[in-house]
Amino acid sequence: MKRISGVKFKDFGGDYELLEEIGRGSYSMVYKCKQISSGNIYAVKVIDEMQHDPTEEIQILLRFKGVSHIVTLRDVYNCDGKVYLVTDYLPGGELFDKIMRQKSFSEREACAIIEVLATTLNTLHKQMVVHRDLKLSNIVYADTNESPQSLCICDFGFAKQLRAENGLLMTPCYTAQFAAPEVLKMQGYQKACDIWSLGVILYITLSGRIPFATGPDDPPDVILRRIEMGPPRLKESCWNSVSDAAKRLVLSMLSVDPSQRPTAGEILNDPWIKNRNSLSNRPPYSLQLPDPQTVKATVAGFFKALKASPQTELEPVAASFLAQRRAKSKPSNKGSNNST
Repeated sequence: MKRISGVKFKDFGGDYELLEEIGRGSYSMVYKCKQISSGNIYAVKVIDEMQHDPTEEIQILLRFKGVSHIVTLRDVYNCDGKVYLVTDYLPGGELFDKIMRQKSFSEREACAIIEVLATTLNTLHKQMVVHRDLKLSNIVYADTNESPQSLCICDFGFAKQLRAENGLLMTPCYTAQFAAPEVLKMQGYQKACDIWSLGVILYITLSGRIPFATGPDDPPDVILRRIEMGPPRLKESCWNSVSDAAKRLVLSMLSVDPSQRPTAGEILNDPWIKNRNSLSNRPPYSLQLPDPQTVKATVAGFFKALKASPQTELEPVAASFLAQRRAKSKPSNKGSNNST
């Protein structure tokens, strides 16, 4: 891990007491912890440095410390091959848990959630940061009243600060003045990945169903084939009472072509968002879901498949399917002695 100002190279256990586990990922564990000096309760993400370099995550959380709806980083420790990220403990639970417990959302409720998340993404995207892992389990309520205004986006382990080809961070000023057109295009593509994920969240809150997935055993390649066939048709009965404005927005966010998805700023100016107070406060559907573990496994499988999708994977422009086709169509230069 790179040296970052404020990181403490000392024993975490000297300042905090580790409590029960509250979450885990592929390279990290999350626990409740208690600060010994104050008795305050926090959450701590423990990362194995051998498996993952958390430098980018730390830099992003420090940049956005104190920004509404982004989890606050309080302390960072580096000792014995592990990095400890101490953040606020959010007792309200995951958005996923609320969906399972509440069973149904009105359009007004769903709109309030999407407005908060789009506002937060707009803040990140304006500063050239993409989250890349926006999903129900990474959106948590800061308090137990579960108000949309208490929602926080957590886990920036896959987040990226957009950089130009020379490695410099792409601030709004840098982008406007110096970035090449192809760099600007890639920047927009990367932001569109977050919009896709937000569209999935909107789809779930409006319909109570998971797009492109039917169960936890769906193979990733099957899910991806469904995605490639285009946006869902929204013909199921659960969509009958959903307004046309809401349907148009969710379909635009789930466009297969990243360039056709709205930006976070455009979502905030969408009529469905702007007219939130006039939306129906009556749930359009009643969820008939299996047990929470089955649903959670289905959602997890869907987002795992999404990571393998060309729609969300941040590859160089030259690696795209269209670029590969164009390269194949160019005349061969096998006789050339030029090398690089």
